[in-house]
Amino acid sequence: MSQFRTWSTRLTTTNAPASTVLIRLFVGVVFLSEGIQKFVYPDALGTGRFEKVGIPAAGFVAPLDGVFETACGVLILFGLLTRAAAVPMIVDMIGALLITKLPLLWGDAALFPGKSGWWALLHESRTDLAQLCGSAFLLIVGAGTWSVDAEFVRATSETPNPLGAKIR
Repeated sequence: MSQFRTWSTRLTTTNAPASTVLIRLFVGVVFLSEGIQKFVYPDALGTGRFEKVGIPAAGFVAPLDGVFETACGVLILFGLLTRAAAVPMIVDMIGALLITKLPLLWGDAALFPGKSGWWALLHESRTDLAQLCGSAFLLIVGAGTWSVDAEFVRATSETPNPLGAKIR
């Protein structure tokens, strides 16, 4: 039990200010909406898009990505296991940048025919870069004081006194 408490406390402890909720809202809403859209628009944003860029087993990988983006987006929104949810989203954004945006440098991007170069890369990758930075920020600082994670830490750090009332 002690090891679980230590592990869970490390995962959920945060000294980040309450304003971190703004980053969580932005990052969470974008991941949640993008994850859902992979199912709503599978040809344009899900399996079809994954096939177009040459991802193997696109029929499996695209829905799996949609599930991860949706689930992690919800966790980030609520500030629940925020650091754990940020890790797969960092991997997701690095993959998106490498597979779909980096080919813009040499003009071979399947999703952006006719576009190439540094400025095209920066323009098309702006959301991915913002999501990557936001996720990395949340991994480093945690969910902030207005989160389920912070409430969990507050609840587990309270110690009962002999009269039964909790002391902080």
